[in-house]
Amino acid sequence: MKPNSKILIIAGSDSSGGAGIQADIKTVTALGSYAMTAITAVTSQNTTGVKSIVGINSKEIFNQIVFSCKDIRPDAIKIGMLHSSEVIKIVIKALGVIKVKKIVLDPVMVAKGGAKLIDNKAIQLLKLKLIKKVSLITPNIPEAEILTKTKIITKEDMIHSAYKLMRLGAKNVLIKGGHLKHKYVQDILVTQKDVKIFDSERYRTKNTHGTGCTLSSA
Repeated sequence: MKPNSKILIIAGSDSSGGAGIQADIKTVTALGSYAMTAITAVTSQNTTGVKSIVGINSKEIFNQIVFSCKDIRPDAIKIGMLHSSEVIKIVIKALGVIKVKKIVLDPVMVAKGGAKLIDNKAIQLLKLKLIKKVSLITPNIPEAEILTKTKIITKEDMIHSAYKLMRLGAKNVLIKGGHLKHKYVQDILVTQKDVKIFDSERYRTKNTHGTGCTLSSA
């Protein structure tokens, strides 16, 4: 069966299979597309937290991206965990080589258990250099707060934060609203033209590990 599209995923590995590159592959495959990968880090984690992170050599990350794309040209790219400024720089360099226009950035910063997955220097580089190169950025509320230095308590705060991200160079922003304590979950998409609010009924479950990765891949 011919796949709908070919997607390159640049992200970290999750040993529990619920988030990270494993969740990305499952999502892309379930939606009828073909998943390629460039692994940025190997983590030891489960649904409750992260035990350890081992970064992949930046040269190997570059090789994974460029060599794969020489053979299989991706229609789009999904970027997840980029844990250091060195990794962000090499990914930007690789993007310049392969020149794919449709790029979704999920700025993974903090694991559900609270472990920090990116350092402050890398956050600054992501804001200054990478955001402007992607088609869509999909932060959750804690990530949007870190990127914009804005406290988000309401739907209006989410929209205000999205516009701040656009002033940093983001073309389109989808802020995931699951962290707000409401009966319904509101995800908000802000584009150059309008604001769209997606209302969803909240599922009463503790199985939320990897939901952000899954949505951004979809």
